[in-house]
Amino acid sequence: MMATEEQQLREKSDEEMIGGAFQHLIDTYAASRHRQKIDIITKAFNFARQAHKGVRRLSGEPYIMHPIAVAQIACEEVGLGSTSICAALLHDVVEDTDYTTEDIENIFGAKVARIVDGLTKISGGIFGEQASAQAENFKKLLLTMSDDIRVILIKICDRLHNMRTLESQPANKQYKIAGETLYIYAPLANRLGLNKVKTELEDLSFRYEHPADYALIRQKLASTQSSRHELFDLFTQPIEEALNKMGISYTIKERIKSPYSIWNKMQNKHVTFEEIYDILAVRIIFSPKNREDEINECFKIYVAISQIYKSHPNRLRDWLSHPKANGYQALHVTLMSRQGRWIEVQIRSDRMDEIAEKGFAAHWKYKEGEHGDITEDEGELNDWLLTIKEILDDPQPNAIDFLDAIKLNLFAQEIFVFTPKGEIKTMPTGCTALDFAFTIHTFLGSHCIGAKVNHKLVPLSHKLESGDQVEILTSKAQHVQPSWVNFVSTAKARAKIQAILRRNSREIQKVGEEVFARFMQQHDLPVNTAYADQLAAFHEVEKREDFYIALGEKTIILGEKDLDELTGKKKKKQGSNKGWRKFVPFLNSTDKEESDDTPHKQLFVVPEKFNRKKPIFITDDNIGQYKFMSCCHPIPGDDILGFIDNKQQIEIHKRACPVADKLKSSYGNRILDAKWDMHKRLFFDATLQLEGIDRIGLLNEVTQVLSRQMNVNIHTVNITCEDGIFKGTFKLRVHDREDVKEIIDNLKSIKDLKEVKQIL
Repeated sequence: MMATEEQQLREKSDEEMIGGAFQHLIDTYAASRHRQKIDIITKAFNFARQAHKGVRRLSGEPYIMHPIAVAQIACEEVGLGSTSICAALLHDVVEDTDYTTEDIENIFGAKVARIVDGLTKISGGIFGEQASAQAENFKKLLLTMSDDIRVILIKICDRLHNMRTLESQPANKQYKIAGETLYIYAPLANRLGLNKVKTELEDLSFRYEHPADYALIRQKLASTQSSRHELFDLFTQPIEEALNKMGISYTIKERIKSPYSIWNKMQNKHVTFEEIYDILAVRIIFSPKNREDEINECFKIYVAISQIYKSHPNRLRDWLSHPKANGYQALHVTLMSRQGRWIEVQIRSDRMDEIAEKGFAAHWKYKEGEHGDITEDEGELNDWLLTIKEILDDPQPNAIDFLDAIKLNLFAQEIFVFTPKGEIKTMPTGCTALDFAFTIHTFLGSHCIGAKVNHKLVPLSHKLESGDQVEILTSKAQHVQPSWVNFVSTAKARAKIQAILRRNSREIQKVGEEVFARFMQQHDLPVNTAYADQLAAFHEVEKREDFYIALGEKTIILGEKDLDELTGKKKKKQGSNKGWRKFVPFLNSTDKEESDDTPHKQLFVVPEKFNRKKPIFITDDNIGQYKFMSCCHPIPGDDILGFIDNKQQIEIHKRACPVADKLKSSYGNRILDAKWDMHKRLFFDATLQLEGIDRIGLLNEVTQVLSRQMNVNIHTVNITCEDGIFKGTFKLRVHDREDVKEIIDNLKSIKDLKEVKQIL
């Protein structure tokens, strides 16, 4: 009886919670500028509620709370209308229940059904782990998005709510979802002008991937808050006086750098929290007297404030005349405060501020028409969608290559380049003359021999800058070269070059396959892919296809050693040891490769029924069972994760490793939570870079601190002194990241040593 009462109370509580959340959604929608279509939204809510009845999320709350929350974000934070709100409420119905896309279309119409279909994952394991269902689902999302931008906007809302409720997921799932968010969805939100959403996605990802660093930065931001407020008040007081005299209607806001941005800068610039000077920025938002004159008013404000403070000559950013491709408009100027600090000031109108905060796509490029249709303006967003279509038209064979192609220029910063006729083209920062050629036309890119930039002859690899005028030079004798892939930076150029090279290499690959088949038949061995993979690994070639190409090009010639490898006649004494050493970055305390305390060398192979939700613990004894990847050089104390590779062995990466980011986004189901359980028995390599003012005795002081004071084993040293500047690289033997931090802190106390950072 008690159980029934408890159940009834819980159901009543659930009903009140669901009803309250839906009412809040309706109230938010009613207060928006959209035409009121409450009936269709209520219908979608009731349908979804019935479809998800009895189902709960991992957090324990009724499942319907998730679609309501996604619809709330779409309405309140992105500013979408009834079609999008309905699609958000229904977005999991096809995926998680017995209803089909046809059912949705019959009840809610083709438009809602198409968006829901775009948001529905490709079902089943038909792709297998190798093909990356994650990348396939993302590809499907982009395909639908290029027809209707609302698909990706709702997906971003869905991802934001998943990130806000990520706490209930196991750690390996947290790393997968957070990594994918940081690699794909945060840049997408940024590209669509959803600045607040982008910042929150980045911070939430950071919080789950690096919890200790996140907590530390939050704590430091809180402890320095009062000094920042004081600086803000002192800095803005004379600005307010000047703007009041000009009769401008304005508000001045304090903008604080997000924890993720601060951490990113600390990692990239190798600086501490205290050394970051642009944590505070000032935003001036004004209401123009005349909408047509708002750009001039921005410049008038700039002139007024630059008479109060000196401006930095190289830090004026004019996003007024040429807005960013996501619609962002503002004037950025950096001024020297009277406290001796550089402070960035962002000047923008209230209209520009709304676009910057809530998203260009949702508010201005696409507005819901009278019948819920989307009316489309010409412009940058359409060019962007066209680029996506081009990438999708030329599918990448590899999931990671595909994600790279998407990331390459869809999320890059832009520059403006002119054609010989004076037409303006938006290109990503860091693009080359060859990228520009492919942007104009594939034929132009394929036969490009050089370019004239501002009437001067330059090579294909020349990097373009904003304002350059570019003329492409071609020759019919020119053909695509493999080396071009190394310096192009746009997705389109890389995709076209790789497609042409793939066509050429297919022929060579066929020749290689025939060579392999003949070799196997001559020695009465079966022709199968397992043997091809074995020989590829023997020759240290990663992919089977590359092995065949090498055979076709005769850079690998099969012989007796290959036969021994296949038949197992000769066991390679040194080879096995070398293979093991390749993945293990530690040295034991006696520094001999084969002493008794060397950890177990057999690499761990993941069994079929392995629990991927549980963390793996790396100890002094089992460390030799895992592959430590050279891309990020993880050592004890680093935030790490495990990845199950194609051989079912476990790779260890830093969580912030760029390679790991791609793996999280492509093969998330193979990610494992990994933790250290080390006891300072083993030594690891760590390389420090030192820079300072050269003087007699400086090197001696450095070695004294390292060897005598800290008892650190110095492995190699490389010193240069030029024009009074001392530069040194020290490779040390340390136990863990804590040792590295202590060493850096001690070295920083040496007089005239200006910079100490770890590079590996």
